[in-house]
Amino acid sequence: MFKKLLSYFIPVNIYKKNSAISQKLEVTYNNGQLVLDSKNTNYSYGSLQRILRKGLDYIGFERIRGFNNIIVLGVAGGSVIKTLAEEIKFHGKITGVEIDPAAIEIANKYFGLDKIENLEIVIDDAFEFVLKTKEKYDLIIIDIFQDTQMPNFLFEEFFIDRINFLLNVNGFILFNTMTLTQKDFDRNLTYRSRFSSKYSVRMYPKVETHNELFTIKKLG
Repeated sequence: MFKKLLSYFIPVNIYKKNSAISQKLEVTYNNGQLVLDSKNTNYSYGSLQRILRKGLDYIGFERIRGFNNIIVLGVAGGSVIKTLAEEIKFHGKITGVEIDPAAIEIANKYFGLDKIENLEIVIDDAFEFVLKTKEKYDLIIIDIFQDTQMPNFLFEEFFIDRINFLLNVNGFILFNTMTLTQKDFDRNLTYRSRFSSKYSVRMYPKVETHNELFTIKKLG
């Protein structure tokens, strides 16, 4: 309790773990809330939870409650999954795909992710998983970072086409991107141009200081 109170004045670290994938993961009390950070950025809860919650709000909580099947590519501490399960009260199937087992270990121990009954966690590379899965999804959430870097495959035509194939008609993609340089902004504009008139694409710049969100609806 003392550490939690102290965190309203200064962040208080309570756990650190080195990871072969994420390099360094830290669980910290910040303003009374547990957050998961990498070396240079917030990985779960804190600002990242605010960002993705806004994206879900743009789609609409009531609409999301009517979905059947949601996939989260990039789980980390699982903040968006907690928003889906606890705040939105989504009762359909949630699949979380995370490449880093250390992140899931922390998510279960410190954030209670393993208590969510309608959640299946898959330890796998997101690119490999979307090639293999036979399921279709009503909502695909993409939130994949290696510290402050985004893997190039997220913006490549093959991956975009595969994600679009896995998305049900009237379903949504929620894509969280980091924009630190002009090159990142240009990359996002190119990404947007890769969707045909069969999709409704919206960009939400500066959701937090360095994040730009996409919501993409597959039209009937």
